[in-house]
Amino acid sequence: MFSKLIYRNSKRSRKENLIYFATLVTAVASFYIILSLGRQDVVLFLKEFESDAIDKLLSLMPIVYLFALFLLFFLILFANQYQLNRRSKEFGLYLMLGMRKKRLVLQLVAEGLMTSILALISGILIGGFLAEIISLTVSKLVGQGIIGHQISLSVSAIFFTIIGFLSIQLIALVILGGRLFNQEVHQLLNEQTDKKQDMGYFKGNILNMLVGTILLGVAYWIVLYRFMDFAGMLVFVALALGSLGTIFFMEGFGKLLGLLASLSQRKSTKGLHTFTLRQFQENVANKSTSVAVTSILITLSIILITNGASTIISFESINNRSSSVYDFTVNGDNQKVKQFLTTEKIAPYVEDLNLLEIGRMKYQDEYEDLPLSLVDWSKLREQIIMDLPSNYKEQILSGEIQGYSITSENPESLNLLGVLEIDAAKPYLIPESSYNGLLEAIGEKPLKLHSNEIALYFNPDFVPMDNLESMPVLDNILEKAAKEGESLISINDQEVFIHSSTPMRGLVADRSVEIYSAFIVPDQMFKQLLNTENYRSYWNFRIPQKLQNEQGLMKPMMEARDLLKSSGFKFESYLQNFGRRLFYVVAGSYTILYMGFLFLIIACTVLALQFLTQMKQTGGRYLTLSMLGAQRNQMKKSMHKQVLLTFLLPMSLACMSGAVGIRAMISFVIIHIEDNALLYPMAFTFACVVIVIFVIYGVAVARSADHEIDKLRWKPNID
Repeated sequence: MFSKLIYRNSKRSRKENLIYFATLVTAVASFYIILSLGRQDVVLFLKEFESDAIDKLLSLMPIVYLFALFLLFFLILFANQYQLNRRSKEFGLYLMLGMRKKRLVLQLVAEGLMTSILALISGILIGGFLAEIISLTVSKLVGQGIIGHQISLSVSAIFFTIIGFLSIQLIALVILGGRLFNQEVHQLLNEQTDKKQDMGYFKGNILNMLVGTILLGVAYWIVLYRFMDFAGMLVFVALALGSLGTIFFMEGFGKLLGLLASLSQRKSTKGLHTFTLRQFQENVANKSTSVAVTSILITLSIILITNGASTIISFESINNRSSSVYDFTVNGDNQKVKQFLTTEKIAPYVEDLNLLEIGRMKYQDEYEDLPLSLVDWSKLREQIIMDLPSNYKEQILSGEIQGYSITSENPESLNLLGVLEIDAAKPYLIPESSYNGLLEAIGEKPLKLHSNEIALYFNPDFVPMDNLESMPVLDNILEKAAKEGESLISINDQEVFIHSSTPMRGLVADRSVEIYSAFIVPDQMFKQLLNTENYRSYWNFRIPQKLQNEQGLMKPMMEARDLLKSSGFKFESYLQNFGRRLFYVVAGSYTILYMGFLFLIIACTVLALQFLTQMKQTGGRYLTLSMLGAQRNQMKKSMHKQVLLTFLLPMSLACMSGAVGIRAMISFVIIHIEDNALLYPMAFTFACVVIVIFVIYGVAVARSADHEIDKLRWKPNID
């Protein structure tokens, strides 16, 4: 009999409080997803190249998991307190009928554990399914054959999800059971009533709103204009001021909501207008701190979701090989490496084999222990300076600018000047034949340099370029010089002309050559000007396209990598570059999006339960309205407006604060979006996701409240 009572009550509680049960299922699913991260295809793939970084990322997951458990514990405590208040009279009747308090507490704990077990089963099944969908989606989106998909089930994730979730649920139930045990029968029978309204004084409420507005304004100013001061420490000050400002603003605004009712006397008797505003005022004024906290959580959620979404956009750039040409770079003794790469066992994996030679230009002489450069590029420097925007030109000519930063925010001419200031005096040299091999691999026409002609190379991995085929500012300068027959540079007192419109590509597969610029020179000039002490050579090759079409890129690259490992030669692969960038995307999106959606769900659940709690406590007012002639559909419309206002108030302030935070993070490149064309579609998509979640919770609350109104059966003709 007792077990049947537990089962029946547990089933009824889930039905009446579906919002809370759905939130528990969502939380369990999210726990499994974050704990099973180590089993996802993309992470298993990254372990091949970034094992240390992946291990550090996975070591953070328990911290994220514990923090999520900490937040969920308070949500469970709050929700179960709502359930306790809701069933207060029922528990009192049990005690009057002879049930002992210990048995009543045991019943409460058993019902909660039964609900928890069902939530665990549902959540783990949903979480496992979503984890597979996420893994498969990432594999398809990023890999295109690079990352294979294998169905996996993480036993450890299931175990820790069960242990953690049941632990916080049990602790919360024990705490609430203790409160129930200490209450007397008459207290339970009379139910919990809300404290008397304290609307304060008009001047005090105005002062609270004013203080809140000022604190929010100061927080916004810090975020927008002093974001990186003191190594970003002022952000925490802004967060504290913004949180306090939100609390003060909500407290003052909530207590002044009654003015809206008094200022609209014309509508006060139409559609329960005054009643709706008074109910809304009471809900906000009584719970102003919790409403403010939900607004803060929504703000953090908006910022975190936007930050995570910005990294998702970089999936496109990760898979973009516009500047990368080669799949492997091998270095070692030239003849031995070439001999190995042409052997029968590895030759099927080798296409576009090319020797890259590179080294610094030698010096003319030394003067007072300082080397003298062979290069005079003063004319080219003058032309670039003349092309600068006026404000930069004045600073450079006056000597105010002592150093250069190479960024995409700079004008092209400023980046050009900065790069050449770094390298032009002692440039790297690349022989024409080496770079022609690279151009032929990408289907471009080879260079045909004259004996007194060179080409300028700029590494697209370090120098921002909108167009890899040309640099407009430099091309204009060179075309003008060519028309006038003017040489802009000289080497060893010999005039040298510069070839224009040279396509720029990465020289190697990954990181073995990290240079900003170089001179591409005829082979004979390379031999004459090369400083042999820093000469280096690399063999580059690509996986044949036919092999990629048959097997995908991943399998042949892994097979070629294993063969190179057995050879003993030092080498690097494009997958190292790909894996490194992919790791930043994974690390920057998974956990951030997880916390963002967790904050959002918690905030929505708190708002929902708070509204339903207030409706339960003020249920007698709806009976009074029906006695005064109000119809059930009128009360439902009033309640729907209350739900809308209850959700819109914290959301509105959160959107304003979130927009300020996002704007600041974009300005300081914390949120970086390379493709501005994707900015607005991305923002709209994730805004729709947030709105949909709010709508789902709002509709669920409205339906639950409708159910409560439908229970009003004291008057036969209430409809």
